[in-house]
Amino acid sequence: MILLAATHALYSQAGRVLISSSAALLMCLFLSPRFIEFLRVRSFGQHIQEELLQHQAKMGTPTMGGIIIVVAFAIPYICLSTHDWASLGVFGSTLACAALGLADDYTKIVKRRSLGLRGRTKMVVLLLISVGLWWIATQKAGLSQSVSLRPLDVRVPLGPAYILFIYLVFAGTTNAVNLTDGLDGLAAGCGAIALLAYIGITYVTGPSDHDLELVAGCMCGACIGFLWFNAFPASVFMGDTGSLAIGGAIAGLAVMTETEILLVVIGGIFVMEAVSVIVQVFSFRVFHKRVFKMAPIHHHFAMEAWSETKIMLRFWIVAAACGAIGFTLYQISEPSKSPTVAPRTSARVSESRASPGPSAESTASVAVVGGTRQAAGFPTVSSK
Repeated sequence: MILLAATHALYSQAGRVLISSSAALLMCLFLSPRFIEFLRVRSFGQHIQEELLQHQAKMGTPTMGGIIIVVAFAIPYICLSTHDWASLGVFGSTLACAALGLADDYTKIVKRRSLGLRGRTKMVVLLLISVGLWWIATQKAGLSQSVSLRPLDVRVPLGPAYILFIYLVFAGTTNAVNLTDGLDGLAAGCGAIALLAYIGITYVTGPSDHDLELVAGCMCGACIGFLWFNAFPASVFMGDTGSLAIGGAIAGLAVMTETEILLVVIGGIFVMEAVSVIVQVFSFRVFHKRVFKMAPIHHHFAMEAWSETKIMLRFWIVAAACGAIGFTLYQISEPSKSPTVAPRTSARVSESRASPGPSAESTASVAVVGGTRQAAGFPTVSSK
């Protein structure tokens, strides 16, 4: 009976997503303790900026825990996905961003300081990743070079400028998630909420996006599993390896589901973090005054004597509210689909990327952002 139920689950889309996300979660739970011990033995610890006095006790906490997130995300996807081009584009961009983050983390550890690769180096690599994602999206996945203005039924053709648009979405999202990773459990929790919204979006769209649903489920499960060890007080930090991987997955899903504009709504927390840094930098350079005690904004609340747990939970609540609003906006703009209906919009080429499974009658949302990595002239972020 159990074998029959498991077989049925593998052939149903909802079952595949449940199995893959659960597998990612369990892999994080079982692999993390040994990996954390390995990091401790190798002295791969986090270095904290001197300005962040309230976080100095965390100096030396194992970092690069994002490796566990990426491994737990990749294995279920490889085993259960049908490997269509859209999902492969998101999968590849996630791994590429994780590799960039790993190089950044390793540089920090070797140099024994909280600064890693140069900003220009990161931007160039992100540009290359964006070009690769653009090629897969337009040449293989059948997307047009236009932007959908949801919930309005309007599409804006961009032509060659679409590459630049993807780069802005990609660079903004990855940097914003990286900025959010400044308190225990903050980026992992907010990222999981955004990815949960993506599971809903890709599920209701129909069979054409079932593999994208699997990608979102795997990364969401990995983030939740990692939270077991990353919640306050954290036993391990995800580092840039994890934050850039999560940002890359969210940005890739936004591009492949044509919901880039809704990122601003769904990823409201990420937008708030990035905008707080931009405002702080602008105010400091132009008026020589600080709007916040410290940026990103979660450090401002920490200096207002909010506990890390309070900040984390309240930011999660705001992230969930933003996700619900974005979900509703997507639902307004997206007509009901059935398994026999063509993909989401007329902008997609008629090529179908079908995989087995039912369609649904609900809807979801998207995750987000825009941001800057480092501020000059004043303390900014300590990435975990």
